Amino acid sequence: MNETADDLPARSAALTANQRCYDSLVAAEAPLCRPASDAELADPLGTLDPIGWLGGNVKGKRLLCLAAGGGRQSALYSAAGAVVTVVDISPAMLELDRQVARRRGLSPRLIQASMDRLDMLADGSFEIVVHPVSSCYVPDVTQVFREVARVLVPGGLYISQHKSPISLQVSHSRDVSSHYRIEHEYYRDTAIPPVTKPSSATKRLREPGAVEYLHRYEQIIGGICRSGMVIEDFIEPLHVDRDAPADSFGDRARFVAPYLRVLARRRGGPAAAVATTPKIILSG
Repeated sequence: MNETADDLPARSAALTANQRCYDSLVAAEAPLCRPASDAELADPLGTLDPIGWLGGNVKGKRLLCLAAGGGRQSALYSAAGAVVTVVDISPAMLELDRQVARRRGLSPRLIQASMDRLDMLADGSFEIVVHPVSSCYVPDVTQVFREVARVLVPGGLYISQHKSPISLQVSHSRDVSSHYRIEHEYYRDTAIPPVTKPSSATKRLREPGAVEYLHRYEQIIGGICRSGMVIEDFIEPLHVDRDAPADSFGDRARFVAPYLRVLARRRGGPAAAVATTPKIILSG
């Protein structure tokens, strides 16, 4: 643990806001909270892993869906034969998992907790950890990677997707010169401000009411490596639509990749001692 007393109120406020955000999204039946469909369940790994990072087979694997409630990830990985545990901070998201499991005859283990506090899970509990876009919701992403490395077996896989730090810097609408502009500092230790000029892209890029943090490439890529894992692949999922209108998600993606996706593997032997990324102190 490297948090100081000054960090704790920010973390607590962010967790509360983000739990409420996702509880509200569930109540609003938002797209982010839609359970797996029949078509997706017909080919669960094809749906979740089209590039084959999981090798086409998760049967019998102990798999953690980290910050991944909502009735989609748990259902698909369970249908593919994995022994699934879900950790999510939102009770409403976990209730969707519970409802889907009951309806589909599945039995994932469901735990309400924050992604950076997995004390209830033993060391080496999983062969696979899958972590959809959510690391932006905690101020210290290093602690997330530490916990992932701890709960993985040596040789275990960590597949994660993150909001691009550059995307979190850039406006959602073009300016009078028809450019997307950098609005926020890259080196920062506070949350990204709310969007002041929303566009049609905003609903895909930011969750209403959420507290989000920009984690630099150094903190994401370097943090995964320093936690005791080795990166084996890295992609920026393509969302470009050259025919999309200005200020749309597909148009903005022509200039800024919204996400980055990482495949990492836990190194063999005991979990490595984690070097700490120096904290940036902003002045002026």
